[in-house]
Amino acid sequence: MSTTYSMLGGEGPDSYREHSKYQGALVIAAKENINEVISTKLDIDTSSNLINIADFGCSSGPNTFNAVQIIIDAVELKYKGESSLKDKEFQVFFNDSSNNDFNTLFKTLPPARKYFATGVPGSFFGRVLPRDSVHLGVSSYSLHFISKIPNGIKDRDSPAWNEEIHCSGSSEVVEKLYFEQYKNDVGGFLNARAQEFVSGGLLLLLGSCRLNGIQLFESVEGMMIDYIGSSLNELAKQGIIDQQKLDAFKLPIYAVQADDLKQIIEDNGSFTIEAFEKITHGKGEYPLDTDYLTLAFKASLGGSVAALFGQDAMEKTYELVREKTQEMLPQLAKAKAGMQFLIVLRKN
Repeated sequence: MSTTYSMLGGEGPDSYREHSKYQGALVIAAKENINEVISTKLDIDTSSNLINIADFGCSSGPNTFNAVQIIIDAVELKYKGESSLKDKEFQVFFNDSSNNDFNTLFKTLPPARKYFATGVPGSFFGRVLPRDSVHLGVSSYSLHFISKIPNGIKDRDSPAWNEEIHCSGSSEVVEKLYFEQYKNDVGGFLNARAQEFVSGGLLLLLGSCRLNGIQLFESVEGMMIDYIGSSLNELAKQGIIDQQKLDAFKLPIYAVQADDLKQIIEDNGSFTIEAFEKITHGKGEYPLDTDYLTLAFKASLGGSVAALFGQDAMEKTYELVREKTQEMLPQLAKAKAGMQFLIVLRKN
């Protein structure tokens, strides 16, 4: 993912590790779908003694461990009773940007794991693993990142200047620039994976996107990021943070519409779409709870705020976010739902 973006690492009470259960619920809910698609669509040469699995955008756990284990269990189920699996070993590559908290990741690896583990720092928009080496891969809640902020977005004198800290959908000019950047980056992601994957290998994409016709500012995610932006503006007006720094602070994320994502994958041509499914899980949309929402968005976005403005300013920002969230709960209750997805791609 983009090196300008970072989760709150470690194992503390505000860490992403402690507040990513919403994201983790998706892979658990998709388990049966994953079992089915691996059983019927995985078509790889099993003569090698090693099966390579990769997580692109692994973060610091524990969700990545659950995803990897579900994949391994599905592979073992597919080849159960076959002599070809008898002496097989699994190698798992955990990939994320160089500022990811790999220390916590490896410190908390499951002690009874059935695989060798290797950390692979580097941007997944380019190739990070050897050619024709990966049999199965997963990328969970990572496909909304972009590699850079589009030109003009940070410049106050540009017609494309975006006064918001993200692409909310309120400006058609800004939306178009972010979409073009997103399209290029997803294309780069798929091209890189096409080099790394063996023929017939499967890439599982999990995450959320917008339903067609819905703008991000109409969703809980969009509203919460808007509260973060307005809180930062208040701190700038008080002189606590620098206004020029804030003008240039833009989150490298884009929430794509479902049909657009499908079209980007089809146009790329490196993979065949074997599944593009809406997954319903117990956590559904974000719960309307002030503490839950504040901590969830602090864990996922607070690291980026702290990196530019400092830890103290980040804490002050989220105190304001908590107040705004409490005040705006009735508005959040009317937010439009997104789509949690499982997309399964087979390497051509």
